[in-house]
Amino acid sequence: MQDFVFYFEEGWKHIISSDALDHQLFIAALAAIYTLRDWKQVLILVTAFTIGHSLTLALSVLDIVRINSKLVEVLIPVTIVITAFSNLFQRKFTPRTVRINYFLALFFGLIHGLGFANSIRMMLASDQSLGWGLFGFNVGLEAGQLVVVLVLLVFAKIILDFFRVERREYVIFVSAAVFGLSALMVLERI
Repeated sequence: MQDFVFYFEEGWKHIISSDALDHQLFIAALAAIYTLRDWKQVLILVTAFTIGHSLTLALSVLDIVRINSKLVEVLIPVTIVITAFSNLFQRKFTPRTVRINYFLALFFGLIHGLGFANSIRMMLASDQSLGWGLFGFNVGLEAGQLVVVLVLLVFAKIILDFFRVERREYVIFVSAAVFGLSALMVLERI
């Protein structure tokens, strides 16, 4: 159980810490087009990201997949730029029109998982409980993401309902801000 708690905390920090801006921006880009009443869709979306993230973590820890970490560090903010950019073209926010985000979350989760792969590979290499370690990390990751999403959805509710901002304008503002910050990250990491 100690292993689970240790790796849960690592997964939590992977999303919640101040060093996790890239993951927080990705979650913001994914969640920008949703409102609080879409919480079930967002839960599925975040879980799709965790599945992709978990898959590459497991493949990396088992030494099945290895990719140059410098390339991955550039690709992570590129995924955020693409996600934020795609939001700028959303006109209708129906379940059918936002389904592309499920694909983006799963596919880009694969890339984001590679970003932490080297660190967790070293941690888990000396550990006997690979399964519990990965499970704990992923549960912590998911819990952290859900907290970030909840904060973002409550923020959206306040902006949309109390300040009467049009949903499309809100999505454009949040997506443009995330796009700009992520583009800077890409340039810094090249």
